[in-house]
Amino acid sequence: MADQKLRILVVGCGNMGASHAIAYAQMERVEICGIVSTGKSKEVLNEKLGGGYPLFSDYQQALQDTNPDAVCISTYPDTHESFAIMSFEKGCHVFMEKPIADSVAGAERVAAAAKRSGKKLVVGYILRHHPSWIKFIDIAQQLGKPLVMRMNLNQQSHGYMWDVHRNLMKSLSPIVDCGVHYIDVMCQMVRSKPVQVNAIGARLTEDIPAGNYNYGQLQIRFEDGSVGWYEAGWGPMMSETAFFVKDVIGPNGCVSIVAKEAGAAGKSDSVDAHTKTESLRWHHAAIDLKNEFTKPDEWIDFTDEPDHQELCNREQAYFLKAITENIDLTDHVEDAVNSLRIAFACDESVRTGSPVML
Repeated sequence: MADQKLRILVVGCGNMGASHAIAYAQMERVEICGIVSTGKSKEVLNEKLGGGYPLFSDYQQALQDTNPDAVCISTYPDTHESFAIMSFEKGCHVFMEKPIADSVAGAERVAAAAKRSGKKLVVGYILRHHPSWIKFIDIAQQLGKPLVMRMNLNQQSHGYMWDVHRNLMKSLSPIVDCGVHYIDVMCQMVRSKPVQVNAIGARLTEDIPAGNYNYGQLQIRFEDGSVGWYEAGWGPMMSETAFFVKDVIGPNGCVSIVAKEAGAAGKSDSVDAHTKTESLRWHHAAIDLKNEFTKPDEWIDFTDEPDHQELCNREQAYFLKAITENIDLTDHVEDAVNSLRIAFACDESVRTGSPVML
């Protein structure tokens, strides 16, 4: 491996798949050996990359013909489990977009297949590679316990993105698909066991299958007394008022993401804006005998923060490092399964109208 390029098969050529492929094309130690999609997106991506890559419509055939060292799975969630297991059985390392599967049992089967194969599985938790989100979590851990975590990402999706969201909702709700990111962040902040979830949801359009919902809010209670909520809604009817909230409160103060540009009107549907932080505001709760604050708020600015493509570049650099340096990914995979387990418990709470104990 030290002298050879890692041959990688790219399956799925939408927003994330294309970004990962662009990252691979820039990496000296990686070679794309094929591009797979059921529609014309593979031709569009091939042209964007300069052309010349083998193109496939069938993943199993592509896997057989290209015999890759690794695969990058960025398809819709209902294919994640089967594609990943097929890849491990072929002896490939796997990078896959979140969620790890479209069911908890499926996620456990993927994790087991990775373990059996001895190959690496990296799940696309992009915020784990973002320096300002890492700092956000670090400050939250300095606020004392319990924590109150308030987060949302509502998207006024239209045009192409409404097509994407409707397709996603054939297998997952917004609070499962998007929620796993922020559940993962909350779990990192508190480092405590989640014990109960409550969630509500609403079907705001007949443009999605009956029984599904395009707006949801979840609440999590942790063993240490910390609580958190996350809200996600997709569709052309969604409000852009307060659609971007990232706020954590503890006994010692609070820290908030202040994204003036990314949180502006018209940005809720922008993939690039979803990871923007721009600034952190750290408020200190200490007061004197007159109940006046003893320390001013701190502003931590991130003028050179990575954009969406750079974050994908960093994810793929980590994937390569995990393979070449044999990094132990046991905790990484367990976190991916557990965040999905919590998200599906929230989905169950929406559908039953009752709290779910974990």
